[in-house]
Amino acid sequence: MKKIGILFGQENSFPQAFVDRINEKAEKGISAEFVRIDKMMQGEPLGYSVIVDRISQDVPFYRASLKNAAITGTAVINNPFWWSADEKFFNNALAVKLGVPVPKTVLLPSKDHPDSTTDRSFRNLAFPLDWDGIFDYVGFPAYMKPFDGGGWRDVYKIADKEDLWAKFAETKQLVMLLQEEIIFDDYFRCYCIGGKHVRIMQYEPRNPHHLRYEHGKAPASKKMLDTITKYVLQLNQYLGYDFNTVEFAVRDGIPYAIDFCNPAPDAEVTSVGQDNFEWVVETAASYAIERAKAQKDNKDNLTWGEYVRTGVAGKPLVAAAKAPKADTSVGTVDHAISEEAKPKKKVPAPKKVAKK
Repeated sequence: MKKIGILFGQENSFPQAFVDRINEKAEKGISAEFVRIDKMMQGEPLGYSVIVDRISQDVPFYRASLKNAAITGTAVINNPFWWSADEKFFNNALAVKLGVPVPKTVLLPSKDHPDSTTDRSFRNLAFPLDWDGIFDYVGFPAYMKPFDGGGWRDVYKIADKEDLWAKFAETKQLVMLLQEEIIFDDYFRCYCIGGKHVRIMQYEPRNPHHLRYEHGKAPASKKMLDTITKYVLQLNQYLGYDFNTVEFAVRDGIPYAIDFCNPAPDAEVTSVGQDNFEWVVETAASYAIERAKAQKDNKDNLTWGEYVRTGVAGKPLVAAAKAPKADTSVGTVDHAISEEAKPKKKVPAPKKVAKK
């Protein structure tokens, strides 16, 4: 029996629905459950053919455990080695090389020295930095955010350089990005599963969290959807993520990739809505079963992106194989997501017509 496990934290709806969906499919020799760890022995398997990781970014013990599982043959979704190496500044640089539009972005050293360092640790860093060159490149207003963070933590909107000095002082030992603001006409959040299944959702990040999929905008054009699909596939093909989201802000008809390092993306029904939730549960379950069928013990069963694969093969970065044909769907919201938590009204049965 091949077991598929899910490792998760505080989320509620997705993990149970994922496990239930796999077990409902009743694939011969495959079952799903919540991962359970009672001890972690070096080089010893955990007993899972596939593990879907939803929490190791916040729990270092889990990240190390997943690497140990991977070396014994578990297919971990997403690759814990790449996830440990990845961060937003590198992702932006990769997007530039791939020709995917991204906001102008610079990396800033931390305001305070990291622990166990002194001024002598930074003798290769110019003082002061070329702030005028940085400001001319990025422009204002701008956003400042951690180079490896997520979940909208420690994100600042910066009005001008005086505002930057005040807010930069609050960041302490965080390494930050300063990024051009894209004043957008439209915004999209896209799931990508297995590097081939894409769900495009119009989105309004300025709304309260539970209302962000209630955008009230006209449907996007086919040309825009095709361009977004191409960029989603290209980014995930090169990054090697099995389960990720990509966000785009559209300015003057150009979709800029704003955030595409989300290997444990929000999938709660209360925020994404029932239709999108159904898509992500069904697609993730089917993909996990696909990976379980392909998994072989004592072998590397991880996904490695084209960035790593081309590097190992000594090939040019942009000469890799084309992205696979996508299975793309577009999410629609025709009602308030908040209504989904309320009991549905019973429709009265039609009155019987008396026979004459």
